[in-house]
Amino acid sequence: MRRWITWSVTAALVLGVAGWIAEPYVRDWVLVRGACDGALPGDAVRQLARNGSHFTEAESVTHEKLGEYGCVVTFEGDDVDHEMLLRAEAYTRRDQQDREFLSTFREEGFAPQAALPEGLPGFVDGFGALQFVVPCPELGEDDDGRPRRMLVRTSFGRDALWGHPAVYETAVAVVNSASDRLGCGAEKLTAPEVDAGPQAPTDDPETVPLTGAGGTGCGWAARAGLPRPQQWRLADGTNDAAPTGRCELFSQGSAEDEDAGRVTLAAWYGDWSNRLTHDDNGRKRSLTATAKCAGEAANFALGADEIPGVGRAEQRALLKAFAEDQVRRRDCSDLRMTG
Repeated sequence: MRRWITWSVTAALVLGVAGWIAEPYVRDWVLVRGACDGALPGDAVRQLARNGSHFTEAESVTHEKLGEYGCVVTFEGDDVDHEMLLRAEAYTRRDQQDREFLSTFREEGFAPQAALPEGLPGFVDGFGALQFVVPCPELGEDDDGRPRRMLVRTSFGRDALWGHPAVYETAVAVVNSASDRLGCGAEKLTAPEVDAGPQAPTDDPETVPLTGAGGTGCGWAARAGLPRPQQWRLADGTNDAAPTGRCELFSQGSAEDEDAGRVTLAAWYGDWSNRLTHDDNGRKRSLTATAKCAGEAANFALGADEIPGVGRAEQRALLKAFAEDQVRRRDCSDLRMTG
């Protein structure tokens, strides 16, 4: 009898200790399972929590009539007790989207950005957030007769494993869920099968020689007739599904001055972008172009350093070649040059 009691007490202690050890992981499972209205892929989210940190809180809110959805997930970060893992915001109204783009693209629009894998309708903004724009067939048209769309901005905290492929899986799940919550009816996105996560915008992007850029989204530049083509390198920042994209050309100088100058050609899609190519008086800026894409404005612009052999005429020719290529790739129309 005494032996049975001893074994019972020992078993109870073991189970108690095991339960105490397992409790944080059970809480993690429950919290992640319900986070963002149950939309998040649990395994992917847990991979983003650095060093196996435990989750602390999850909140979400839906205002369908206002066209707004939000979700936040926090975990035990390195610096504070409750560090943000994910913050997502979705908007289906034009004024909300214009406000977000105003924050992202200030002045002439040449803000830092990076491309997402081809097929994902978005980009990485200068703050490291992934922004997506998808059509909303279930919401019809706005008061101006334009097809309604949804903008989703997903931000990951500084202590999250931002460069992990699980970022794509998590962000795509949020976009799909936000579409359901706001009645958007967008076609479901699929996370790309890649070995690395998104890359943050940088002033020193990965480049390829201009002479070998024919197979990139900026391949037009290899045929643009730039002087000394062997001295140029190109960074491809295009994505045919995204609301923005760019091609950057780098002129390689002498050994003492390896980076002799840069030419940036940018494209923005949607009526929101009209302000980027107009001055404060509503006049078109020089070295810009416009077209019609999917019933809305598309705007193109060039910004450049002073580079020998690339004057205004050459810059205008580059902009024209870039805009023509974008119009062809996206089946746009009514391309017009300015300046």
